[in-house]
Amino acid sequence: MGGATSSIAAKLAFFPPEPSYNINIDEQTQKCRLIGVPHSEKAEVSMLDTKRGHYILAVYLKNPSASLTVLYSHGNAADLGQMFMFLTELSDQLCVNIMGYDYAGYGRSTGEPSEQNTYADIEAAYTCLKEKYEVKEEDIILYGQSIGSGPTLELATRLPRLRAVILQSAILSGLRVMYRMKRTLWLDIYKNVDKIPHILCPVLVIHGTEDEVVDISHGKRLWELCKDKYEPLWLNGGSHCNLQAFPQFFKHLKKFISAIEKLPRPESTELNQSANQPMKQLSTADQSEKSRPSTSQREKPRPSFGQREKSRLSADSREKPRISADKRDKSRKSTELSLKARNSTDQERGRNSIDRLGEMMRSVAMCNVDCLKQTVSISGD
Repeated sequence: MGGATSSIAAKLAFFPPEPSYNINIDEQTQKCRLIGVPHSEKAEVSMLDTKRGHYILAVYLKNPSASLTVLYSHGNAADLGQMFMFLTELSDQLCVNIMGYDYAGYGRSTGEPSEQNTYADIEAAYTCLKEKYEVKEEDIILYGQSIGSGPTLELATRLPRLRAVILQSAILSGLRVMYRMKRTLWLDIYKNVDKIPHILCPVLVIHGTEDEVVDISHGKRLWELCKDKYEPLWLNGGSHCNLQAFPQFFKHLKKFISAIEKLPRPESTELNQSANQPMKQLSTADQSEKSRPSTSQREKPRPSFGQREKSRLSADSREKPRISADKRDKSRKSTELSLKARNSTDQERGRNSIDRLGEMMRSVAMCNVDCLKQTVSISGD
C-alpha cells in the first residue's frame, strides 16, 4: 500500500521542467561544469550517488567570508539551472557557502521524483558537505522552499546539532494544501506538521500574505509549532514565488544569519537545547510572547478528553456495580464498528483529496518558473 501511495503522490506532486542546463565533464580533470548557466569560478559541480540507486547533480558555491553553509532545497517546478542566479545572490548577500541540488528526475539527475527519493537526495547532498567539503553539522543551515520544506524537515529531525532551519512558503503537508485537517491521513505526503515540533534548532519562517498556492496559514501554523521560533517574516502582498523581490526578504535573512552566528555552536544535544534560550531573547516575536508560557513550559498540561474520560470512569467504577461481561462485549463491538466506519470515511476522503491535490500542484507548476524569472529580473535591476 505504501509503495502505491508514494507512486500516486509522485505523479501529482512533482512537475520537473525540461532541463534548463547540460553538463560537461573535463576528460583530464573529470570535473563537471554546467552548460547553459552563467559561468562562476566559485561553483563546483558534483554528481552524487544516493542510497536508492540513482545519482543527482549538486552545485557548491564557496564564499571566502563564510562561517556557515546553507543546504538549499528548491520548489517542485524548477531545477539548478533556473535557480543558479538566485543561489549565487543568496551566497553573496548572506556571506554563506551554499549547496543546491536537483531531486531525482529533475535537471540532469537520474531516477524518478518521489517523496522517498527526495529524502535520499538531500541525504546525499548533506553527506557530500560533510565528507568532501568537511562542513560540520553544527555549521549547516537547512533551507527549504515550498515542497523543498519536506526533505528539509525530514533531515532536520535527524540532526540534533543542526545550526538552523529556514522555511520559505512551506507546506504543513501535501493534503493540507487543499483541506483543513485535524489529523494526518495515511496517504499524505511531506507531513511537516508532525515533524517540526521535533526540531531543536532555531527556525525562521517566511511566507507571503497573498500566497495563492500555499495559504499563509501553513507558515503561521508551522511557526507556532516550532520549539525555538525566530521572528517570522510575513511579506504583505507576497505571492508563492516572488518573495525574493521584496526588500525585506534579504534584510530579514541577513538579520537571522547574524543572530545565528552570535550563538554558541551546538557541540552536543544538551548544548543545542541550552542554546535555544539566547535565540529566543534575540527574537522580538518571542519577547512579545514571553508573558504567556508555551505548552511545554506549563507545569501541568490540560488533560486530554481521553484522560478526563478515563478518570471519570475510574471514579464511577468505585460507586456503581460492576458491569456485566455481556454489556462490556456489546459496548466493545459497538466501538469497533464505529472505528471501522470512521477509518473507511477517512480513507475515502483521502482518495478524493488526491485528485484535488493534483490540480493544486499543477497550478504550482504553471506559476513557479514564470515567477522565478520575474524575481531574478527584479533582483538584477
